[in-house]
Amino acid sequence: MSYTRREMLKLGAGAAALCATGVNLRTATAKPAREAKKAQKKIPIALQLYSVRKDCAKDLPGVLEAVAKMGYVGVEFAGYYGHDPKKIRKMLDQNGLKCCGSHTGLGALLGDKLQGTVELHKTLGAKFINVPGMGHDRLGSPEVIVKTAKLFDELAEKVKADGLRVGYHAHGGDFRKFDGRTAWDIFFSNTRPDVNMQLDIGNCIGGGGDPYAILKKFPGRAATVHLKEHGGKRGAAVGDGDVRWKEIFELCEKPGTTEWYIVEQEGYGAITPLESVKQCIDNLRKMGK
Repeated sequence: MSYTRREMLKLGAGAAALCATGVNLRTATAKPAREAKKAQKKIPIALQLYSVRKDCAKDLPGVLEAVAKMGYVGVEFAGYYGHDPKKIRKMLDQNGLKCCGSHTGLGALLGDKLQGTVELHKTLGAKFINVPGMGHDRLGSPEVIVKTAKLFDELAEKVKADGLRVGYHAHGGDFRKFDGRTAWDIFFSNTRPDVNMQLDIGNCIGGGGDPYAILKKFPGRAATVHLKEHGGKRGAAVGDGDVRWKEIFELCEKPGTTEWYIVEQEGYGAITPLESVKQCIDNLRKMGK
C-alpha cells in the first residue's frame, strides 16, 4: 500500500503527538490486549448445591434454571437426587451451566468403585472429585495423615489420564493441631501438587484455622475454593461478615491457578436458601467478581 506525501505527513504528525504526550505506540496498542487477557482470566463462580439441597430434592431442574438466572455459571454436586447422570448433563447444558466438580465420599474412589466414579464425572463434564471429609481412621494422628496423603497421591495418579483431579475439602476439624501443626497442614505438606486443596474459608476460620496464612504457604494448590462467610449476623451472605475477601481473592488470583470460586451457604437467617445464595452472588458482583 502506498501513501501520498500529505497522508505521510498526517501519519507522522499523529505519531509525534502521541510521543509528545508520553504515549509509546507499542504500549498504546498493547494495553487493550492486556486488559482483554486480564478479563479472560476472571474466575467463574459456581454454587455448591448442598446450599439448596431441600429445593434440589423437590425440583432439581427448577433449581438449576433458577441458579443460572442468578448469574452462577457452574454447580458442584453433593448427591444427585435420584437423577441419571446423562439427564443431569442435559439439564446443565440446557441452562448453560458447567459442573465444576463434586463432593464424593472416599469409599467411591477405592477399589472397583473408582472407575464408575470416573465415568460419572466424565459424563457430567466435571474435572474435580473432592472428598468432603474423613474420620479419625484417616486423620487421627500425624502418621495416619501421612499414610492418607499417600493414598490421595495414588488416586490422583489413577485419574490423571482421564483429565480429572482428586482433592480434599476443608471442615473445622481439619484444623485441630498435633504438636503445633494442623491436620490440614500435615496432609497437604505430604501430597503432590495436583491433589486439589479445596479450602473452605468459613469452615477454616470456624475451626481455628488461618486461611490467609494457608493460601500463602500453599500458593497455587487451591484450584477450587469454597466461599463461605464467617462472622456477622446468623446466615450472613458472602461479603456480609468478617472475612477479608479482598485479601482472599488476591491470594487465589495471584498464582493464577484457582479455576473456580464456589459459594456454599449453610445458614440463611430469615430468608430462603435460594434467596440467600442470590444475595451471595449479588455481593460478589459488587466486589467485582
